[in-house]
Amino acid sequence: MLEKGWNPRLSEDKLSKDFIDSHPTESNFKFLLDKVKHSEKQSMNDTFDYAQQKWKESHKVPNFKKLEDSYVGPFVIVSLHGTNAVQVELGGELENKHPTIPVILMKTYQPADKELFPLRNTTPLTVPPVEQIEDKTIMKATKEGILRVKIKEKILSDIEIQYMKMNGWDNQR
Repeated sequence: MLEKGWNPRLSEDKLSKDFIDSHPTESNFKFLLDKVKHSEKQSMNDTFDYAQQKWKESHKVPNFKKLEDSYVGPFVIVSLHGTNAVQVELGGELENKHPTIPVILMKTYQPADKELFPLRNTTPLTVPPVEQIEDKTIMKATKEGILRVKIKEKILSDIEIQYMKMNGWDNQR
């Protein structure tokens, strides 16, 4: 134990007021350390009490409830926009809404049970008729023997012509 003198790196545990020959600077230093330690604890407690009081005044317990679905479907998917969005066909009162919906909000369609909902009517699907290709005119023959064909103001590509040859169109010329 240090009886005389003052060392700034001296821990407060080794300082004591009970020493007979202690230096006045040592006892003042111990008093200063005790005062700082006490005021630090007091200010931390005051800050904690103030924050806890303000929290109790302003905090309200939230009333949690389940979120409802924002749209009721089923909707027809018109097109995909990358891997993150889907464009759907909206009708009725939803026409003013934007038709592009994130994929994460989509759910797979589960058809309704006919026993539970006997009054629901299913509308038959109508398939538009397929147009027949007409007005076939040969525009030119290339060196490879692939023909450029013009059908209804549209010039067909080589792949379309090869497809038509495989289906027997070449024999109908």
